[in-house]
Amino acid sequence: MKVISYGGGVQSTALLVLAAQGRIDYSTFLFANVGDDSEHPATLAYIRDIAVPFASNAGLQLHHLRRTRRDGTTETLMERLNRPGTRSIPIPVRMANGAPGRRSCTSDFKIKVVGRWLREHGATAHDPAVVGIGISVDEIHRANRRRSEPHEQVEYPLLDLCLRRDDCEKIIESAGLPVPPKSACFFCPFRTVGAWHQLRSEDPDLFARSIQLEATVNRSRAAMGRDPVYLTRYGRPLAEAIRAPADATTEETEDSGCDSGWCMT
Repeated sequence: MKVISYGGGVQSTALLVLAAQGRIDYSTFLFANVGDDSEHPATLAYIRDIAVPFASNAGLQLHHLRRTRRDGTTETLMERLNRPGTRSIPIPVRMANGAPGRRSCTSDFKIKVVGRWLREHGATAHDPAVVGIGISVDEIHRANRRRSEPHEQVEYPLLDLCLRRDDCEKIIESAGLPVPPKSACFFCPFRTVGAWHQLRSEDPDLFARSIQLEATVNRSRAAMGRDPVYLTRYGRPLAEAIRAPADATTEETEDSGCDSGWCMT
């Protein structure tokens, strides 16, 4: 069994095109949706309107997966973050000093969701599935930190082909497709400062929902006697940290922390 972990971003969409062209030997793509209330709407729209029809026309399978509880109900990342009595925060919120906290969002809502699908379709520790991850040469450090699960054998097709992110964009454009936006939860604390300013300017509703989420998390922490945490590294609430567009900075040019390759590809 060979699958691609599809995130809806540039690198994994390039893999979709390469598979359609027969340049890589994959026909199954798995998109683990952390929630329609959590994924950036632009990513969901791209997958629905562009990636799914393209995959279908090319004879490829693109499966849309969600986290499912034992009772059969689904759970989104936003729902977990807003769940009353939650003691741990699954996203890498920033401490007062700007350092990111521990996270379980990628594991719980991406890796485990894909892993469950693989096991349900026959993958085992003795007969693991091959899982292709969309990490390009310019992000090779992310591949070096990736840990494989017992039921999977990880491959990096873009590294094998020596392709960079800009190569991936050209591959997508050559297939007549628009280049997708960067994929991630709209409230991800690993967003760059520039990306936060862009969100505030271009989608104030999502920015307001991010402010609300940060406040909800901190109300829960205050009730437990814990210090506040933040969605940026500035050690203050999002509404104060990201002000007018004129204050935007370009000091950060890359995402600063998600190394697994399951998100932001």
